[in-house]
Amino acid sequence: MQANKLKKSDQKDLIFELIAKEEQRQKEMIGLIPSENHSSANVRAALGSCLSSKYAEGYPKRRYYEGNQVIDEIELEAQDRLKKLFQVPHVNVQPYSGSPANSAVEFALLEEGDTMMGLSLSSGGHLTHGHPKVTFSGKYFHSVQYGLDENARIDYEQVRQLALKHKPKLIVAGTTAYPFILDFAKFAEIADEVGAYLLADISHITGLVVAGEHPSPIPYAHVVMSTTHKTFRGPRGAMIMVTERGLKKDADLADKIDKAVFPALQGGPHNETTAAIAIAALEALQPEFKEYGKQIRKNTDTLANALKIGGLKLVGDGSENHLILIDLTPFGEGFGTQVAFAMDVAGIYANRNTIPNEPCSPFYPSGIRIGTPLVTTRGMKEKEMKKIAQWIVQVVDRIKDEQLPADKEQRRTFLKDFKKRIIKDEALLKIRAEVKEMAQNFPLFTW
Repeated sequence: MQANKLKKSDQKDLIFELIAKEEQRQKEMIGLIPSENHSSANVRAALGSCLSSKYAEGYPKRRYYEGNQVIDEIELEAQDRLKKLFQVPHVNVQPYSGSPANSAVEFALLEEGDTMMGLSLSSGGHLTHGHPKVTFSGKYFHSVQYGLDENARIDYEQVRQLALKHKPKLIVAGTTAYPFILDFAKFAEIADEVGAYLLADISHITGLVVAGEHPSPIPYAHVVMSTTHKTFRGPRGAMIMVTERGLKKDADLADKIDKAVFPALQGGPHNETTAAIAIAALEALQPEFKEYGKQIRKNTDTLANALKIGGLKLVGDGSENHLILIDLTPFGEGFGTQVAFAMDVAGIYANRNTIPNEPCSPFYPSGIRIGTPLVTTRGMKEKEMKKIAQWIVQVVDRIKDEQLPADKEQRRTFLKDFKKRIIKDEALLKIRAEVKEMAQNFPLFTW
């Protein structure tokens, strides 16, 4: 036997066994993490193609490696499809993901120490929107963070007053845990008043924008950044779009963005991801995509209302997009960790999350963040949302007495013991069996 041949016993690699195990988990469980979604077979085929073995540093027709004639065609096609979809003059599809893409925009438009503004993390903003001290944006720039009003909506008057006071060079309009419509027109008015660039980070809501279920930032922002998964249903990647408004403010804006992506912050693009983005863009141009976006909204409203009927409190009392933030403080501070774990035991996975004016801490948050893109992609509709809400209410009721100790030193021990006990809870496992029975009726991806 040749030395480089696998033995028969080794031909089934453990990794493939684990991939099959993960696929089965996804089929049997219900995913409610709002940043997760499934993509089509065509998107996945592109990601597993020979394109991953080619280096293509640079941009189409301006590469630093030979043999990129086909890669150039793929990237140009991806750009053209996105330009058509969003009606923008310039698109960069090379960023590896959303955080590097936001960093590229900030790197392009700001010098170290310049002032930027973004929604605070505790109010539903993202780390890359200027979260102080621990992030690139918060460490290298002067970050001013705005927040919410008493109704859990962005306080636009506060945004304006802070902008007038601090004169930021960049204002970020974007969120990661905010269940309401973003008023891009108001952001643009404030940005114009102080002469700032406006970056719209629509990573979470891109699919809704395409479907007409959320106002578009294109007429108002100078730069628009989005991941290409989440509601867009493509691969894990990102795109940066420069608008006509952006080019009117700065004729060199597109060039600045491109140079910030490469060579400033990253090397060769992932060509397989570029191709998958092009496929996802073509899918988003189809009429069926609008129906998918409409169903996301129907499912979110149905799920939110059913949760309220079941006695759960929602931040802002509802949702206007794909996302719902459950406020668990009526059951005790820092209850999100217990509920998230118990839901997972019951076959429904979400993520614990801080709520506005979080009374506990990011390590032990008092909320649960859920969303409907993934279950909508699977073909679930209003009937299933009502059932999912019933299961969530049952989980919360089952563990409502499992409260964090006041003593911080005791919390880790408590949670370790809680998880050890709850993973065998018969009531939760009964729900898991019901979830599995329903979930297996829905494929991972359907139009």
